Order: sequence, then structure tokens, then C-alpha cells
Amino acid sequence: MVKYKEPLELMGVPGSPYTRKMLALLRYRRIAYRLLPGSRHSTTAEAGRYRARPEPKVPLLPTFYYLDDNGDETAECDSTPLIREFEVSFEGRSVIPDSPAMAFLDYLLEDYADEWLTKAMFHYRWSYPADIAKAGQMLPRWRNITASDEQIAAQGKKIADLQISRLRYVGSNEHTRETIEQSFIRFLELLDNHLNLFPFLLGKRPSASDFSTFGQLSCLALFDPTPQQLILERAPRVYAWTEVMEDLSGYEFMENDWLAIDELPDTLIALLSELGKVYVPYLLANAEAVQSGADRVETTLDGRVWQQNPFAYQAKCLKWIRNEYQNVDEDQKSPPSALLDATDISRLIK
Repeated sequence: MVKYKEPLELMGVPGSPYTRKMLALLRYRRIAYRLLPGSRHSTTAEAGRYRARPEPKVPLLPTFYYLDDNGDETAECDSTPLIREFEVSFEGRSVIPDSPAMAFLDYLLEDYADEWLTKAMFHYRWSYPADIAKAGQMLPRWRNITASDEQIAAQGKKIADLQISRLRYVGSNEHTRETIEQSFIRFLELLDNHLNLFPFLLGKRPSASDFSTFGQLSCLALFDPTPQQLILERAPRVYAWTEVMEDLSGYEFMENDWLAIDELPDTLIALLSELGKVYVPYLLANAEAVQSGADRVETTLDGRVWQQNPFAYQAKCLKWIRNEYQNVDEDQKSPPSALLDATDISRLIK
């Protein structure tokens, strides 16, 4: 059964990196959609203007809606499997490389952006006074543009207090601050170097990992003042790329525009090495803590202590990465295997 049909209906807000990720992807793929106003805090009908919507199992944004086999409306919000479902439901302008080996690298880079770069996004937004102040002003206004200043002040404080309290789950604290920021700076410079050669991560055609990277940078480069200034100073090409990625509906590609696994440039290998340096050991330590029932993840990343609350979802991410690697045929695993060894990523799949 094809679950999704045009126009897609989704609920999201401008400050959600995953909303921005999926909207940019829908524009590129030329899939018609309707963006519903509101958030997970306001899914019921507003004075008869909007009908009530079902809640997803985990209330996150964006939330997509479809009719199940019984004709009942159902909600889903996990962007990575949704992208793969859209590949089945809608033809043309695929964002998943045909090569299973390249598709695996794309999945790996998408997961890195969704689950590691988001630590930088959350850290900068809720750790620095200027960023907290801007988010406190804007986030509640996205939900109610006509709210009074008094309402905004109260709602902004409530949102900020909640998000700051969640930093411990993201991993932003006094032990991890420097690791998050130094890793982000390295990522910016590595991506800036790569974009000097290719317009997208895997060549001359965008893939799912480009949209996940864009989603996080839509906040870090275009909204939050502290990382925005950092990006403008250190990686202006990344800033420009983020603005371009917003709408690729008119971008045309050729069938051979994705790189082959045996022709990866040094700039992309360097990005993968950064992933191996910080994200791989984090994923392994987190999965071990979740499996053992520990109340804290404790490891060393980039030569510094890393401590945070275990994150069960990211333990699932490790399992899904390993499952994705199994899609690479045995006779095609030699090039990616050598690459994963060279970038210290192979530990994820062993």
C-alpha cells in the first residue's frame, strides 16, 4: 500500500531543523504539500478553523499525516524513515544514491547531522544569553503571532526553562561544551573545503544527507546569533550553501552526478574522519550505557571527558546504521570497508 499521496500534509514550525529538512526535501523532489500551522502543543481545532489531528507516538516536529489501511488518519514524525517511504510513494528526483555503498555513506552522514550536529544546534541556542533571548522572543510568536508582549514573555520563559532543562539529554554541559564547539568548528571548515569542489556532499546531486545537514544549519547559520557569527567568519561558503539549499525545486541533475565509492575526494574523506573521531565513540558509549541500564554515559571524546544522560533513541540509531550496512552486497563491501577502516568508522558495524 502506498501510504502517502499528494498533497502531503504536515505540521511544523520555522525553528525546527527537522521541519526545515523535510520542507527543503519536498521542494527539491517537487512533491506537493500543505504546511499546517501550529505545533505539538496545539494540535486541536482552533475556533473551528482547523480540524483536530491525531498525535504521533512521540510528539515531535514535523508531523506527517496519512490514512492507514482502515482509513483512519495516522501521524508519523521520524524524518529518516519518512524519506525512504517517500522514495516508494513518489517517483523521480530520488535523494538516495543507486549504489548501495554510496547509499550507506549517505545514511551515515544523514544520521550524523540529525543526531550529532543537533547537539551543536541545541547547545548554542540554549547556552548563550543572546541565543536564549532570541529563541524566547521568536518561538512563542511562531505559535501565536498576535500574542501580547506579556504573553510572549511568559511563554518564552516557559519554553527556555524547559529546553535548558533538556540539555542534559542532548549532552551539553560543563564537561562537553568544548568538545561540542570544537567539533562544530572543525565540521564547518571541513564542509567549507568540500563545497569548494562540489555543491553537495556526495557530488553534484543532493542526497538525504544534504537535507539533514541543511536542517541543522538552518538554525545554526540562519537563526541563532552566536553560531551564525561563527559561520560567517570561518565558513562563509557554508552560510551561502545553507541559503541555497532552502529551495532546490529548480535544480536539474544528470544521472552520473553522484560520486562513485572509489572516487571520493579527500575533502569528503576528511568529513567522514570527523564523524569517526567524535560520533562513532559517542554512539558506542551511549549504546553500552543504554544496554547496561547505566544512569550516565561516560567516555572520552576528542581527548576530553564526555558525560551525559543515556539516550535510548540514539542506541536505536546505531542498530539502524548496522542494518543499513547489511544492504551492501558482500561483493561490493571491499571499497566501503577500507574507507570505514581508514576513517575509524568500522567500529560501528563490527
